[in-house]
Amino acid sequence: MDPRSEVLLRQAELFQGSLLLTGLPADDLLGTLPNARGWSWHAGDFVALDTRFSERTHFGTDAPAEPFEAAVLFLPKARDLTDYLLNALASRLAGRELFLVGEKRTGIEAAARQLSPFGRARKLDSARHCQLWQVTVENAPQAVELNTLAKHFDIEIESGPLKVVSLPGVFSHGRLDRGSALLLENLDRLPTGHLLDFGCGAGVLGATVKRRNPDMNVTMLDVDAFATASSRLTLAANGLQAEVITGDGIDAAPKHLDVILTNPPFHTGVHTDYAATENLLRKAREHLKKGGELRLVANSFLRYLPIIEQHLGVCAVMAEGNGFRIYRAKRA
Repeated sequence: MDPRSEVLLRQAELFQGSLLLTGLPADDLLGTLPNARGWSWHAGDFVALDTRFSERTHFGTDAPAEPFEAAVLFLPKARDLTDYLLNALASRLAGRELFLVGEKRTGIEAAARQLSPFGRARKLDSARHCQLWQVTVENAPQAVELNTLAKHFDIEIESGPLKVVSLPGVFSHGRLDRGSALLLENLDRLPTGHLLDFGCGAGVLGATVKRRNPDMNVTMLDVDAFATASSRLTLAANGLQAEVITGDGIDAAPKHLDVILTNPPFHTGVHTDYAATENLLRKAREHLKKGGELRLVANSFLRYLPIIEQHLGVCAVMAEGNGFRIYRAKRA
């Protein structure tokens, strides 16, 4: 059981009614709270929860339409995403209870101040290196449309500026990160055909490739619904079309690809997590055509080269700079 869930269950009497668990972990909490439902935007967590607790978890960037009498937000990493989610919940809970739970190392005490616009927050519990906070929603806000919180910026490519649209919670929200910038400088000699932008985020890489190569078949994949929503907005802002998939890692990707292009994540929230990338490297061969190419940017300290060579074939460092390396390997 996730330690945040354990803290909730120390106060289980508060959570017996119609409850929405927002951003919940994929553990047994729903089984312990029979009147609770979940709201998830992480495809892997959603599939795990839906398999065990059928039709009790809502997936997407918007709150479920069904009513709820109280809600718990499991603190996400990004402050702007926390603001959006708290607003979405508090707008539906006038006079009722909103809870915030999170680990101390994620900054739960500071985040609890984000409850103050709705009423007087109080700390209910502190255990398992976590804290649980509660507010009675005395000042219910108007619900904010997610798209109004998007950040817009341009990146310069050969054919002119590419408009990028990112939503709260998306990696490198509102700016181009250094790893993607290095990869954008090294997109020459990509094979033609079908390209996968793995861990697409706001869609910078996939949209750039599609702009440069209009006839290329581009698929963009991310585990996070806020990321794929951002990618769709980026494509639309540039008049581009591509397939966008919200799915749990490389297993959700098409087969017979000519290229996998990626700036893969190595964090889940605040936790270091190499699982998705290592699974990609182990299974890239299954998704690439013979002669298909993997092109990946990663922090220089991450030892991906031996993993790539073990599972795919000879790998070269194509470029290096600003603490990042670009690895290039072809399926034999």
